[in-house]
Amino acid sequence: MNMNNSSHKIIIADSQYLVVEALKTLLGNDERFIISSVVNSKFELLKVLEHELCGLLITDFNLVDYEGIDDLRRVKRTFPDLVILILTNSISKVEFTELSKIGIKNIIYKTADREEILAAIDAALRGKKYFAEEILDMIIEQGDNRQEPEEPTHLTSSEIEIVRLIAGGLTTKEIANQKNISFHTVNTHRKNIFRKMEVSNASELIMQAIRAGWIDNIEYFI
Repeated sequence: MNMNNSSHKIIIADSQYLVVEALKTLLGNDERFIISSVVNSKFELLKVLEHELCGLLITDFNLVDYEGIDDLRRVKRTFPDLVILILTNSISKVEFTELSKIGIKNIIYKTADREEILAAIDAALRGKKYFAEEILDMIIEQGDNRQEPEEPTHLTSSEIEIVRLIAGGLTTKEIANQKNISFHTVNTHRKNIFRKMEVSNASELIMQAIRAGWIDNIEYFI
């Protein structure tokens, strides 16, 4: 992983004993992380956040006594620099959408293995977004019901490469610098890609790219 040498303070807010103990074992043996607090209620969580400066909260909105996602919205509003990683047993499309709206873009299932949990934490701490593959499948299957392009592979190899760079979170300027081409050229490619893929924004483009099999890594800016 590519993180700073300093340790990251993490709060775990969950009421499932086995999950909490597993996280404590996993993160406690890694010098990059410090588990500053473990809580199992909203009251305890707010009390800790008022007195401790932490970078990451790992929680399950279905188990801690949140009054719906509105409570997490208030937490984000009160502590805007706090990054939240949702570790849950289940999530609906509506819940996913609501969490995304309040800026929570790191969500995995409790069935995740060690590598995926650490990858999700790494992404969250680096300001990237991370969704479990099953969640991406749900978004694709239950999404906006857009009709897929009839010939998704008609993009050129250069255009597919640019799609992957867009999915990686690079701006038009950054893509131009990386490929050593002009900003105008990249912008033209983007317009052509969006037209061919029949999409209007980067999120739709990435979903179509996943369908086409051009993207197999779930750590993208969606």
